[in-house]
Amino acid sequence: MFVTRSAFQWSVDLPVFQRIKVHFPRPKLANPPAAAQQALDAAGGAELFGAGRRVAITVGSRGIAGFPAILAALVARIRAYGGQPHLVAAMGSHGGATAEGQLALLANLGITEKTVGAPLVSSMEVVEVGRLADEMPVYLDRFAATADAILVVNRIKPHPDFTSAWESGLAKMTAIGLGKRAGADTIHRYGVIGLQQQMPEAARLIVRRAPVCLGMAILENAYHETARIIAVPAAQIAGDLETALLQEAYSLMPGLPFASIDVLVIDQIGKDISGTGMDAKIVGRIRVHGVADPAQPDIRTIAVLGLTAASHGNAVGIGLADVTTRTLFDQVDFESMYLNSLTSGITGIQRAFIPVVAPDDQAAVLTALRACGRPAPEHAWIVHIQNTLALHELCVSLPLLEAMPPRYAIERIGAPFMLSFEGGRLLPCAANR
Repeated sequence: MFVTRSAFQWSVDLPVFQRIKVHFPRPKLANPPAAAQQALDAAGGAELFGAGRRVAITVGSRGIAGFPAILAALVARIRAYGGQPHLVAAMGSHGGATAEGQLALLANLGITEKTVGAPLVSSMEVVEVGRLADEMPVYLDRFAATADAILVVNRIKPHPDFTSAWESGLAKMTAIGLGKRAGADTIHRYGVIGLQQQMPEAARLIVRRAPVCLGMAILENAYHETARIIAVPAAQIAGDLETALLQEAYSLMPGLPFASIDVLVIDQIGKDISGTGMDAKIVGRIRVHGVADPAQPDIRTIAVLGLTAASHGNAVGIGLADVTTRTLFDQVDFESMYLNSLTSGITGIQRAFIPVVAPDDQAAVLTALRACGRPAPEHAWIVHIQNTLALHELCVSLPLLEAMPPRYAIERIGAPFMLSFEGGRLLPCAANR
């Protein structure tokens, strides 16, 4: 039972805000679907995936830019080679760890049989393909295991849980995505070591034992646009090439433009934004035992106001916040969130903790401001963002803008303004123009 609004009644003066545009490096493909087809051709796709071969193409749960069109282009090219492509839901325990839930999650991302032009199959059934030196079993989705060829497709980016030579990318998709809940649970039981060591070893074993023929790596810029699409030979999944691509992804990663922030207000978190709802490395809060938080940014309090529809109630990442809203809390599907977080073991359990639940957006923002340790709130350093994928335009309190040099080039947009609440609801960051 929640306390009444009386617990959140206080008068707090808010500072004046300014909308700013942040300028990040912006390499961008003009036609990502065509680039995907060209990469497939150059990698010998006709030989790997033609001649009637049944080709399983992996598809995960992340909101990759233009992903349905990229997948449709790969499907069309493989069919033109003479292959028989189908898509396999490869997302560990996401979607409530059910076949139906994973298909629903993909539909929310615009990925259906109609949009990609090929059958989309989902099952939580796996086969064991072998064991590592420590006898850890390695699992593979049954639909992928029975295919003639597997094309592993994923975005390569920094992982919010750990730092390694291989983080989010082809190796993780192979070992954990295609491993379904059984594979994800097995690897995550080892904690961070499982992700850093067992995960790449499991990926290499799957490449050796299963018909993995090629990887297709997608890199995005800081504006959530496709920067590059690169074909990766199967032997280089969890290899030096994937490591180099991860380093390139780090160089393209966006970030908050200030090293120190009193209050960060986030309009939405979600599984389509990050595996942890909000990118843990961007907000500087890992909250995994044995993993140090980044030195920057140093954020005193975080208020999270909403959850994306594509998350289907999975609010993993809410534990990185200090304050949230009753609206978000009421959207949480605890079954789905706990399945995901507990499957992740030590890397996931704290991300499912419930922060202070305020009755509305206004109360959440004022609570975060009151708790940030700034004695004069009208001088507080506050940043308001839509989510951790959209960092190129945001709202910043003037005291922060005037006190701290930004880490990236910025420009001011429009006139200064005050935060606007309507019936307790905060006007979204993107609406302040």
